[in-house]
This record gives sequence, C-alpha cells and structure tokens, in this order.
Amino acid sequence: MKRIIRSPGSYIQGNGELNHLAEYYKELGSSGAYLIIDSFICGAYMDSIESSFLKHSVPFESSVFGGQCCQKEIDRHISQIGSADAVFGIGGGKTLDTAKAVAFSIHRPVILVPTAASSDAPCSRLAAIYTESGVFDHYLPLTSNPDMIIMDTAVIARAPARFLMAGIGDALSTYYEAAACERSCAVTSAGGRTSPTAMALARLCLDTLLSDGLKAKAAAECQVSTPALENIVEANTYLSGVAFESGGLAAAHAIHNGLTLLPETHRLLHGELVAFCTIVQLILENRPLEEIKTIISFCRACGLPTRLSDLGLEHADDSRLMEASAASCSGSMANMPFPVTPADVLAALKAADRVSRELC
Repeated sequence: MKRIIRSPGSYIQGNGELNHLAEYYKELGSSGAYLIIDSFICGAYMDSIESSFLKHSVPFESSVFGGQCCQKEIDRHISQIGSADAVFGIGGGKTLDTAKAVAFSIHRPVILVPTAASSDAPCSRLAAIYTESGVFDHYLPLTSNPDMIIMDTAVIARAPARFLMAGIGDALSTYYEAAACERSCAVTSAGGRTSPTAMALARLCLDTLLSDGLKAKAAAECQVSTPALENIVEANTYLSGVAFESGGLAAAHAIHNGLTLLPETHRLLHGELVAFCTIVQLILENRPLEEIKTIISFCRACGLPTRLSDLGLEHADDSRLMEASAASCSGSMANMPFPVTPADVLAALKAADRVSRELC
C-alpha cells in the first residue's frame, strides 16, 4: 500500500511576521491580495496588516469576516474578490476555513495567518462548513493543503492562554492515534498507510508537548513569546497537522465526536475535549499505568479536562453515556487495531474518570 505525506507548501513562524505579509504574498501572486480578516483582529492589528501591503505597493482588498463559515459567507467573498490572485485568511478557525473554501472555489492560492495555536486544522486540506445559524453541515475536501501558513508568535502569545492549551490537548492525541493506525495498517485521510516520517513527526510532537507545554503555558499567561512557546506553537500547528493527516486518526477523535452529542460538552474547545478522549483511548489500549498517569498529570497541569466532571458530565447516567459511546464507534474508531464496542467505550470512559480522580 502506498504512503502519502501531505503538508502545507510553506510554514513560516516568528515574532512579528504579521508585518511581512506582503513580502510572502509576492511569492504567490502579483495582481493583488484579498484579505478575509476576523473582526477582533481589525481593531488591534489592522495597521500592521495594511502597512505591509502599502510599504511594498501591493494592491489589496480587506473584508471583515461575517462570523460564520457558511455558503452565503463564502459566496459573498467570491463575489468581491475581483482581480486578486491570492486569498488571505487572518484570524480564527472559521475565518481560515472560509479563506480555504473561497480559494478552492476560484482556484487561487491561499495564505493562512492563524491568530491562535488552538488546533492543527490550519495545515489540513479540509474546511468545515456550517449553516448560517452555526450548525455543522459538512466537510469540504480540498485538492491541496494551504499554500502558506504564517504564525506570528507575538500575536499568538497575546491570545488567551486557554487557546494554546486547547491546541496542546488536540496535539496530544496525534502520536497515540497515529500509533494505532500504524498497528492496524489503516488508511489515513491522506489516502495511504502511516509512514515512518509521519510517526517520527508524531513522536516529536508528543515529546515537545511534554517537555515545553508548561513553560509555554507560563509564557502565554504573561503574554510573551519564549523559546518554549515557539516550540509549542510549532507542535500544535505543524507537527500535529502533518502527522494527523499523514498518520491517521483513531479512537480519541471518534470518542470526541460521540461526546459532542451531549450538550454539556459544548462549552469546551475542541482540543480540551480531545485531551480527555486521549486518556480514554489509552485506557482502551491498556497502556501501562505509569504512562497513563503521566498524561493525566500533564493534562491537569495544563488545565485540560481529565474527569467526567470537567466535561460537565458528573451526573450523566449510563444511558446518556452509552448514547455517546455508541456514536463513537464509527468513523475513525475503525482505525483501532482491535474491535471496539459501545460497551468498551463506556467502560473506558468510567475507568479514565476513576483513574484520574484517584490520581488527583
């Protein structure tokens, strides 16, 4: 079976990179840039963004993101793009997905500028599309990964520390899910088997999280960029992004999807819920107790959920947990190296909660 590794065309990370957007644009376009910008970014960073284009005499058109990555919003930007030959997405996840979808629809390169390192989604060739009211509708598969990712760590350091920790929670699952896919010879979303390169990136991702995660948390809480924060931004975004797409997803994300059926979990960020679900996957795999304790302790120190009570599910009865467990046994759960039943998931949810409570 073939091996496929997918990644963005370029990944650029550093302090103050928001001031150099026009320079990077010139690598991909010449007639002008179309900028889709989160509203909260406009007030704080618009001068930095626009001065870059003005300084280099690059034509540009700025448009404030409407708040929802829906077809109406995508069509609005398509109608406004004119002669611009590259699309920028500057802001949070839905802004970035809108930019991906617009660029895909009109066959233009896309440059993404995430303003938080809260997930590995920016690197992927996928956009999540919602209804106008904010209900998830479908995933839009793209023909390529983003042409360029630009991470300004000065901007990311000023974002709420919770976002960076959620990114750690999402990235924490990468190694364990890729390892499960490697054992089962699963086909990844890239369309091939898990490769040694994907596994090496996944392992480096996990090692970086465990070594620098708490130091990065301290930096984010002080709103400063340090070497540890730089390393975690790269791990959350690039290492996890390339490794999950080329290494594969398994139980952690399947259980995450199942638990989202329970409204109590909707207050959590994606990566916060994935962190708990990674612990559940470790229980399913019967990993060594010391390894499980290491991950639980790390998550607690990062402020990530490790117990059902952290999810708001301390009073959920077995019937509701079983509903979520049953929904978990589809999608990427099939990539586990052994069959997993709803009863298995329910048992692992309870055991993960108990181990965490006893450890704490």
